[in-house]
This record gives sequence, structure tokens and C-alpha cells, in this order.
Amino acid sequence: MKSWLRIGEWVRRVRKPRPLGLRGEFEAARFLRRRGYKIIARGDSDSLGELDLIAVDGRTVVFVEVKTRSSHAAGHPSESVHSDKQQRLTRLALRYLKRNGLLEQAARFDVVAVTWPDGKRRPIIEHYPNAFPAVGGAQMFN
Repeated sequence: MKSWLRIGEWVRRVRKPRPLGLRGEFEAARFLRRRGYKIIARGDSDSLGELDLIAVDGRTVVFVEVKTRSSHAAGHPSESVHSDKQQRLTRLALRYLKRNGLLEQAARFDVVAVTWPDGKRRPIIEHYPNAFPAVGGAQMFN
């Protein structure tokens, strides 16, 4: 039994840690699941870009943009979801809904800001439901 503990400790030390962004997405998904969301996709991408998390909250499809930072030195993580990003996310979400036959479903955009200071075991997670409306020519309707 002790040798297994030593092997596990060795693996943890040798294993390359996940990048901050991936750790933030993992924690954001965990946070949302605890609040009753069902995560149905992660990292859904096409030629236009990537949707971090796609979840279901009740009967609503939720497109979740996760922003992770180690500090607020360059601003709050949620501030980086600017109008260009919102427009790209709207187009990606519409493509996802079309591809999966979900155009009749209610949909919204949430932002999860994850601040994970260096050396801390757990991050600070802030959830902004319905953070922005569909933006641009490819608008969706609830």
C-alpha cells in the first residue's frame, strides 16, 4: 500500500500541470454543475472559433464563455468579453444551434470569470448569467 502512495506522489510531481485556462474551464464546469446546470459540450469548435462550455439550465441552452486570470492586474477577466468577442460567440452559438436542430430552443450567454491567484488551491469564481444579448447580424431570439 505504501508503494502505491509513493507512486501516486511521484506521478503528481512529474505530471505537467494543466494550463491555467483549462483549469479554469474545469472549475467553471464544476461550479455550474453544482448549481444544477447540465454540461453538454466543452470546447466545441469550428473554423470561426470555440465555445468554451455549452450547458442546459432548465429548458435553456446556455453558451458559457470562461475567462481565467491569475490576477486582476490587466483588468477583471469578464472585461475581455468585448463586443467583437460577443459577436463571434453569437455566430458560433447560432451555428451550434443550427447544426444540432435546436433553433427553437431558448438560448443565452453567460460569462464565468475565474481568478486563480498563484499558489492558491481554489479559484474565485464569479458567474454572470445572461451576461450579454446576441450581438450582430446573426441574432438569436428567446
